Amino acid sequence: MKNLITKTTELAMEVTLKYIKPGDLAVDATCGAGNDTVSLASAVGDGGKVVAFDIQERAVELTGERLRTEDLDNVSLHLESFVNMDKYVEESSAAAVIFNLGYLPGGDHGITTVAETTLVGLAKALKVLKSGGILSVVLYDGHEEGRAEKTAVLEWARALDSKAYHAAFVNFINQANYPPEILWITKK
Repeated sequence: MKNLITKTTELAMEVTLKYIKPGDLAVDATCGAGNDTVSLASAVGDGGKVVAFDIQERAVELTGERLRTEDLDNVSLHLESFVNMDKYVEESSAAAVIFNLGYLPGGDHGITTVAETTLVGLAKALKVLKSGGILSVVLYDGHEEGRAEKTAVLEWARALDSKAYHAAFVNFINQANYPPEILWITKK
């Protein structure tokens, strides 16, 4: 059996995939290097669709390359901010929406997600999420903007109506160097 609590991003994806079935629609709000996009595209299968976003041209290029390598053509890639996901995804249609916050690994660390736009994107994610779906957010607080973003995101999540959503926060409490943390929200 694979140890799921060794890598935050793998744990986040493993739980997220439990909410997806072939034919579903999923959203990757921050496609980055394409790892999550590929996992989602494989999970939804040929009859499903993934809508993926990133504000960095390099991220969209990397994701496109990964998708071609994996021979996956069920993804709509957008060089666009996740705050505009509602222009591409209908309300209450997505089985899963994922955010991997912070910066592009190997990219410019000066380009990061920021609390102000992340909160807008998360609110839109809840609108496009269908009942029974999951919002998965990987948070990184090892840099100044990441700390502010994490604080704002957790405050936002705590204020969600418990009659409409379940929220869980997971951190790796015995790891050094600010390990990523996970916020999951399911829509009732």
